[in-house]
Amino acid sequence: MPVFVWQGRAAGVLKKGEMQAPSKSAVLARLRQMQIQPIPNRIKEKGKLFDISFALGGVSTRDLVVFTRQLSTMIDAGLPLVRGLDIIASQNPNRKFRDIVTRVKEDVEGGSTFAEALGKHPKVFSNLYTQLIRAGETGGVLDVILQRLATYLEKMDSIKRKIKGAMIYPSIVIGVAILVLAIVIIFVVPVFAEMFKDMGTSLPALTQAVVDLSFFIRHNILFILIAVAAVFFLTGFLYSRSYRMRRIFDAFLLKLWLVGPLMLKTIISRFCRTLATLTAGGIAILDGLEITARASGNIITEEAIMDARKAVSEGQTLAEPLMSRPKLFPPMVVQMISVGEQTGALEDMLNKIADFYEEEVDIAVASLLSALEPLMITFLGATVGVIVVSMYLPMFKLISAMAG
Repeated sequence: MPVFVWQGRAAGVLKKGEMQAPSKSAVLARLRQMQIQPIPNRIKEKGKLFDISFALGGVSTRDLVVFTRQLSTMIDAGLPLVRGLDIIASQNPNRKFRDIVTRVKEDVEGGSTFAEALGKHPKVFSNLYTQLIRAGETGGVLDVILQRLATYLEKMDSIKRKIKGAMIYPSIVIGVAILVLAIVIIFVVPVFAEMFKDMGTSLPALTQAVVDLSFFIRHNILFILIAVAAVFFLTGFLYSRSYRMRRIFDAFLLKLWLVGPLMLKTIISRFCRTLATLTAGGIAILDGLEITARASGNIITEEAIMDARKAVSEGQTLAEPLMSRPKLFPPMVVQMISVGEQTGALEDMLNKIADFYEEEVDIAVASLLSALEPLMITFLGATVGVIVVSMYLPMFKLISAMAG
């Protein structure tokens, strides 16, 4: 039987000790019997005091959807929350997620609310997730909220998968193109360069430029790779740490040809679906707008939603401030939100807008692929063609000289 190190308070005095018990929940129960108020996060199994997990992989959206649906079904069937969490933890194949669910169960057993227990794992359970769970616990409709959350997560995951799927083909083509060009420049061009030396004639400008490029890359390949890695690292670091950099980059993405319209449609769909889910879950409109802004995924739209939240707090309707941002929120979106507010059916209208823009995302993804394919083929063909022509130009020059 494992030994647990514990800390708790009795009459305001901090107490510590060790206890043999089958589980952390048993330790909690026994301490309460001893009139000691346990500190749940200070109870650790001996030998695991640092609680370091080396579990591979992470928690995917699919894992979260399955967990949410399973828990909803169990609660709807009358099973206690702790029992449902225990069953899910025992059969979950993802070790990392299994450990998290187990800790959530132990925290609930220790007296925390379900929302508080989930809030300790923000990388897995978002603020939106925990806020809806809190509303569900307060209103006694946790199973309904969990069903809505599962549906919401599935729809968001569907959009992500479509966009990621659309990027796979271009990424493969670009990767193959870079590999082919690298092989040609590093291994093929030097062979021709040695042959040209024996000709004893000056090389055409295009050929000389390609040979010089090959020489530079071959003799500085390590520095080039380090520089490319440093640029990517620095860009990622500045984006994550600098609000101004994120704002510039996010604004640029929204204006980018083909990519911008796709991103905007995705953002509008996410905005409407998120706000509809929060509203249906009983979250106040001001809190819902704040959570939705943080979940928008783009600084520009986050600022616009927060401005709308401020306007709503001052007595305006939601449609009024959105109307002043036609580049972010098209007139159709604003008009439907306005109708929803006037008729008391805002949630339904938001869901209809989200459904419409999810279909628009499908069309935009297809358009992006249709446009990128010929562009990539043209670029690859032109680049390889320039290198091939540059290698044959000296031969044409030599043949012309011999014929003359």
